[in-house]
Amino acid sequence: MSIPNFIIPDLLLLLFPFIVIGSRLFCDAKSNVPWRIANIGFLLIFMLLNFIPLAGGEGRFFICNWRVDDFGVFMREVLVVSAILGMWFSKDYFMHAAAGKPQMHQIAEFIGAIAFATFGGVTVVSACDTITFFLGLEIATIPMYALTAWNKRDQLGSEAATKYILMGSVATAFELFGFSYLYGFVGSLHFDAIQSAVAAGTSPLLWIAVLFLFCGIGFKLTLFPFYTWAPDVYEGAPTPVTAVLSVTSKATAIAFLVVLVYGPLAPVQEQIAPLIALLAGVTLFVGNLGALKQYRLRRFMAYSSIAQAGYIMVALLGTAAMAKTAIIYYLFVYAVSNYLAFFVFGIIGHHREEIFDSLRGLSKQNPSLAIALAISMFSLAGIPPLAGFFGKFHLFFSGATTGHYMLIAFAVLNNVLALFYYLQLVKNAWVDEPDGHLNPLRLTRRQRGVIILLSCAVVVLGFLPFLSDNIFVGFSSL
Repeated sequence: MSIPNFIIPDLLLLLFPFIVIGSRLFCDAKSNVPWRIANIGFLLIFMLLNFIPLAGGEGRFFICNWRVDDFGVFMREVLVVSAILGMWFSKDYFMHAAAGKPQMHQIAEFIGAIAFATFGGVTVVSACDTITFFLGLEIATIPMYALTAWNKRDQLGSEAATKYILMGSVATAFELFGFSYLYGFVGSLHFDAIQSAVAAGTSPLLWIAVLFLFCGIGFKLTLFPFYTWAPDVYEGAPTPVTAVLSVTSKATAIAFLVVLVYGPLAPVQEQIAPLIALLAGVTLFVGNLGALKQYRLRRFMAYSSIAQAGYIMVALLGTAAMAKTAIIYYLFVYAVSNYLAFFVFGIIGHHREEIFDSLRGLSKQNPSLAIALAISMFSLAGIPPLAGFFGKFHLFFSGATTGHYMLIAFAVLNNVLALFYYLQLVKNAWVDEPDGHLNPLRLTRRQRGVIILLSCAVVVLGFLPFLSDNIFVGFSSL
């Protein structure tokens, strides 16, 4: 049996962790060979994904239960981009200590764990039955537990990983309960059969299943009231792990919801819309309120991430084509903006404590870093003409198409609140006077190159809807 071209990137991604980890057998512990292999591998997979022609409609199937559709291709690109940026970001942490934490070791295994988490996300968007669906989510989550505790000598990291595992286990139990009730209602594991049964009629078993599934995925997506783990884990984990967690985990979780809401549960989307609206509104409000009183950079980014999850949930109130388009575009925007912020915070953490006061006078000490910080914060806040503004516009427009105007108005007002706390960081960097007691900042050539690349990407993505409709054309037939 010949292997179809559209499945080759998935097979390479499955083999990739073993190749990277296996390369350690042929080099010493401090060798850059695994990192270079990882660079070549991830970039090759990303290029191959861009050569997959858009299929439209139901997509293409491999071995009957592995589907590659347009949404899946774009989600693969988001996940691989996150893996590439996370790998670039982590390199310095394996060379010396930073952010008050010990130096990290075993870079090959670290990259392998990121690759496994990425493949888990790919499995989620490719699944056609609940078993594959659930396994994909767990494959994406379990490596994150290990990554959080990567620094064995860091007590905060071990504590954060313990909290993460305990709450993650409870969330997994909720998901299994949800899928078991769904199976009890339908009598089948396949999405097509579930969708047909749901369209034929509902029962209390179905609504119990929906409630359990939303509780379980609420943990992964940091929805209210399941977000309480995020600030401690973001603060305790190594900074590059926090960056990967904030993008890859969130992208996988929202992909899970998109597949669920517009797949098996599509016939009852209107009935579960009030639940989605409630979760979206409360989550973005709580996230914004929590961010207002933070002074540590990574805890601040945790609450920012919680609020961003609420904004993304708004798009799920729209039609399938509109919601998928908005979510994919925003995830690209969120990935580059978030990683840009973490790259800046990472450089700060290599020389200073990761708190707001460490940014004082940054524009006078290192203007390029201050500009990058302003670009990332303005994009996350949704200020035009940066990409974050158009990303949030598409999210809100998706929700507005089905008449949820009150929620959109509430989200916009909350965005004004968010602007206040994002501006606090910009104020520290551009308005406050430098603190003479702070250590000077030094950038490597690679760090400077990545920051320039991400800054340009945030600006260019803002004009992408006017320059090209490539990202939207795949959903025109839905």
